[in-house]
Amino acid sequence: MTSRTKNILMLTAVVLLAVLPLILVNGEFGGADDAAEKIITELHPGYKPWFSSLVEPPPETESMLFALQAAIGAGFIGYAIGWFKGKSVKPNKQ
Repeated sequence: MTSRTKNILMLTAVVLLAVLPLILVNGEFGGADDAAEKIITELHPGYKPWFSSLVEPPPETESMLFALQAAIGAGFIGYAIGWFKGKSVKPNKQ
């Protein structure tokens, strides 16, 4: 099997893994905070939180901030991997 064929098969598998759950799963994609809040209210209906948020952004802004946080984290990880790889390949002139 050639490397081109392997690459095409891997790309097809990745696309299927990303698309099939969106097509086949008929559910609501909610966050962990919403699920936890629902379970807490079911177990203890009289529960009152210790404090509330000072500012609650709209859902679109909240999603954008989460995506920005993920992108910045991925950038740091990519930079660190590249830096360590470059450091290990570069000859030491001392």
